[in-house]
Amino acid sequence: MRHAVALIVLAALAGCNNNQPQQDRQIRVVSDEQKQLHQLDAFNLAIGLKRAIYDAGYTCKRITDAGYVGTWNNLDMWTAHCVYEKGPAVDWAVFAGPDGGAQVRNCKDVDVTQLPKCEIKKRPKGSFG
Repeated sequence: MRHAVALIVLAALAGCNNNQPQQDRQIRVVSDEQKQLHQLDAFNLAIGLKRAIYDAGYTCKRITDAGYVGTWNNLDMWTAHCVYEKGPAVDWAVFAGPDGGAQVRNCKDVDVTQLPKCEIKKRPKGSFG
């Protein structure tokens, strides 16, 4: 009998919050590398983004503009404007992950997907070189 009363009380308590919306709680994991990117000046950010671009198999002769775009899922999105001696400039989207790795996409490809547009929201202090 005691168990039946306890179950009824628990059921009543569980039903008390049915009218309140459920909050979507997500835990965001952030790596030290992600945190450090936000602390860099323009020159050193350019070095870091250029390294990510080269590690992904692309090229970037010189970065003339770059900055933080925002967060997408667990990734911090950055944009780098690369100029070359020959050929048109390319804007690269660099997604820094909680595992310390990076994914790189051409912004012209990113802009036609569900990913955020390559629009810089925050630029670093200093000059790009």
